[in-house]
Amino acid sequence: MRRYAFYFDGSRCTGCKTCEFACKDYHDLDVGTAFRRVYEVTTGETVRADDGTFATTCASYPVSLACNHCDDPACARVCPTRAMGKDPASGLVVVDEGRCVGCGYCAMACPYGAPRVDRDRGCSVKCDGCAERVAAGSRPVCVDACPARALDFGTAGALRARGSQASVAPLPPPGLTRPNLYVRPAAAARPSGDAEARVANPLEVI
Repeated sequence: MRRYAFYFDGSRCTGCKTCEFACKDYHDLDVGTAFRRVYEVTTGETVRADDGTFATTCASYPVSLACNHCDDPACARVCPTRAMGKDPASGLVVVDEGRCVGCGYCAMACPYGAPRVDRDRGCSVKCDGCAERVAAGSRPVCVDACPARALDFGTAGALRARGSQASVAPLPPPGLTRPNLYVRPAAAARPSGDAEARVANPLEVI
């Protein structure tokens, strides 16, 4: 099985969200649905000293995230109808909408929040890696749209040398699902599990 992966370069990303909106436009997603989301992560604090001066340790960095097409996808493990699974040709995690009953178990199980239940369609929806574009020799639309070239897409073997496996806060430890996402962290980035790293835009990414 070919294993495709995403690569995210946090040292180049400006948090502009062009990737997110290109995806929404290409897939014609409604206001409440996003297959790719950009987390705004903050750390540190600003403290006022007794003499009235301020000192700060604040820092921030963006993390662009979609489905990671994991080697051990939690969504597929819990799906009662086997509607969620890895495509044998590409390794991308896809939804068989004809089998999906919209139970939402996949959405509850995924530690990255990738699947969402579309109540109007009666099934789960998620990033499929722009499978049609990939089959035609193109890259996912989010990758082509990024003005800073902070995103890339290709085989896991080719991208593994460029970054670590999804080991940056606010993402969970990669051992949970073995995600096919490789990250070059920003200078201010904290590792997975760091309690000080806070998501500053929770309403945009839930």
